[in-house]
Amino acid sequence: METLTIKIKNRKVLKLVYDLEDLNLIQIIGKDLRTSKTKLSELLSGCISSEQADRMQEELKKIRNG
Repeated sequence: METLTIKIKNRKVLKLVYDLEDLNLIQIIGKDLRTSKTKLSELLSGCISSEQADRMQEELKKIRNG
């Protein structure tokens, strides 16, 4: 018997994995589902400087207003 650690890249695959478990083809050892509800803004916070963010906001305003 081998133990593998896999990374699910598509949530649709998760159903397939559970189906495989239901068919007794695999056994899920741990259900460490890291599906945190972290906001995108929190994830990206600090990625760019305040100055860059301000310049981007100004450019967006110009584009939107024509």
